Amino acid sequence: MALQSIIAVSRGGQLQQIASRFAQKVLVADEPKEAFDLLRTSDCELALFEDTFTAADIEHFIKTTDKHSINIPVLIISNGKKRSDNPFRNTGAIAYLCAENEKDKIEQLLKDKNFIIEHEKAADLRQDYFLDDVAAAVSLAGTSSSMQKTLQMIKLVSKSNCNPILVIGQTGTGKELAAKAVHYIRCHDKSFVAVNCAALTANLLESELFGHVKGSFTGADKDKVGLFELAGEGTVFLDEISEMPLGLQAKLLRVLQEKTFMPVGGTKLLTCKGTIIASSNRNLLEAIGKKRFRQDLYYRLNVCPIKLYPLNSPNRREDIRLLAEYFLRHSNVWPDKSSNIKSITPLALETLEKHDWQGNVRELKNVIDRAILLETTDKIGLSSIIIEKEDDLEQNETNPTDSFSLEAAERELIARALKETGWQKTKAAALLGITRATLYAKVKQYNIKDYPTETNNAKKPVSLPELVPA
Repeated sequence: MALQSIIAVSRGGQLQQIASRFAQKVLVADEPKEAFDLLRTSDCELALFEDTFTAADIEHFIKTTDKHSINIPVLIISNGKKRSDNPFRNTGAIAYLCAENEKDKIEQLLKDKNFIIEHEKAADLRQDYFLDDVAAAVSLAGTSSSMQKTLQMIKLVSKSNCNPILVIGQTGTGKELAAKAVHYIRCHDKSFVAVNCAALTANLLESELFGHVKGSFTGADKDKVGLFELAGEGTVFLDEISEMPLGLQAKLLRVLQEKTFMPVGGTKLLTCKGTIIASSNRNLLEAIGKKRFRQDLYYRLNVCPIKLYPLNSPNRREDIRLLAEYFLRHSNVWPDKSSNIKSITPLALETLEKHDWQGNVRELKNVIDRAILLETTDKIGLSSIIIEKEDDLEQNETNPTDSFSLEAAERELIARALKETGWQKTKAAALLGITRATLYAKVKQYNIKDYPTETNNAKKPVSLPELVPA
């Protein structure tokens, strides 16, 4: 047999039967927590999970084992029909296979110990993107000195009794990830609930935070549990708190001071037991000066703020190359295609490092996703790095039809595939991973025309969007 010991995490007996065919010893657990407890005292080479557990359950198990240095690969097996959307793709499991239709793949995998070696290599590679297990647990990638300062503050605040906690940083720097890191250190087994204060009206936001009782206002046809109550002893994350209406700021201040609140229309005080984390991408002192933010609330929040540095700051810029490679490895924009793209060319990486990144990490991720859509080789080259300039944004405001979109990206991708194959549609369709009929329909839909030959003096028909290479 290829393996010495396997642990099967299942509410039925089918996984145990599969495991027993390929291992000398099989441990059985009904729940992920029981599996973790067994692994702390036993050596296993593989964990089998059935897909009746949620992706969140399995991801939490993997992160917990990583945190405790239990390096064990996880294989997810479906006893019934395999889910087409594959919700387990980003859990960290090595594969998601169907016991009914993919028996050969399961047998091949379990008979070959190389996958364990590859898993260990992948685990080592993941560590290159993160400073420690806490950062890895919440995908807070980066190893620069700026990220070191941020992570040090996260740990300092998390281990204290500081509550509330303020996270500050520009849009796209990863403020919610920092909040999740605090939650992970303090109470990772509790609830994490979040709300964007800029996305709701004052009345809806109040109901979302505090809850309401039936009949308290028009449309309140049943009781609603608010986030402060729902979080329990976990974490409430108030994103963009600078956008919270002043009247609601006063009510929030009382919650922070008294640790109690009352649902809208209610008569009974409830206790707020969780950690409250607020974030802002605005200068709150300036907001105070403009009478948009309460000064007393600011000083209640600003005890020991956690700062996220912008990507264009001198020290944080060190992470651009690392982040680009990380996003390439973990992109979901086109999983089958991104797995075939092995790297980013040095010239493309240099271009990324020179860009100003006003949209920070989020903008960089979008550029890499876009490059994956456009690239037709196994390396992302300079021609696939499309970065919007400020002039483009101004032009798009006056002419929205010229703005970049996924539709425009698809059109560009098809045109490039056709050019790459000399307009041989069968080869182009194979390169794109679509049928020839679909390719014909797309060519007609986007009015993509053949590029002229050198002997053709006709004007080159270009129906592609105006994209500005970096």
